[in-house]
Amino acid sequence: MTEPDKDQCDLLDGLRRGRPAAGQDPVKRSQIIEGARRVFIDKGFEAASMNDITREAGVSKGTIYVYFANKEELFEALIEEERGTIFKNMYDMLDRADDLRETLVKFGKVLSLKITSAKVIQAQRTVIGASDRIPELGARFYERGPKRGHDKVVVFLNAAIERGLLKIDDVDLAAYQFTELCLAGLFRQCIFAYRTKAPSQDEIDHIVRSGVGMFLKAYGTERLAAEESTQTIALEAKS
Repeated sequence: MTEPDKDQCDLLDGLRRGRPAAGQDPVKRSQIIEGARRVFIDKGFEAASMNDITREAGVSKGTIYVYFANKEELFEALIEEERGTIFKNMYDMLDRADDLRETLVKFGKVLSLKITSAKVIQAQRTVIGASDRIPELGARFYERGPKRGHDKVVVFLNAAIERGLLKIDDVDLAAYQFTELCLAGLFRQCIFAYRTKAPSQDEIDHIVRSGVGMFLKAYGTERLAAEESTQTIALEAKS
């Protein structure tokens, strides 16, 4: 009978002391994910190995496989954590839609700012690189991130249609059009490193306001125009 290795001893000791069971320690899991983040950024998904991640995270190979079955599972966990941090509560502003134009502008500015951030651009490049060999990974990334966000925009636009502020025949297409207008020119420039720095807030503001203006000219109703005219008159009266 062989002697237990260090990870088995740590597990037994942890159980005796009331520590989290194997694969359940959030600190250890975070340590592994942080190591993986540095390796994936440095080497990319294809070149990165579990040995690289083991060394960078400062854990044994036995420990890392208790938490993650393979490199793909670890990468997906990293992406989910990043997405939860970066996009947390971003769509909440769509629940407060008193002023349609300003809600679209505020949301569009936040969306554009986050999508063109260095972290998100790097993550998307890594996913794109991995998707050629593991297409299901790219599909899951899209379904759990961009597709969920898209569906929330669809819900928002449908609510505006019910209020009589928008008239849209193909809401699904219109939701894609809206996000593309908010990112006009920016995303491709960032993803292909044509632009080496993230766009400024002033640039984003200009692009988003222009995009929202085009969107509402295409889909806005007379009721929306009347409401905005009333708001303008009220603001002028106060000034």
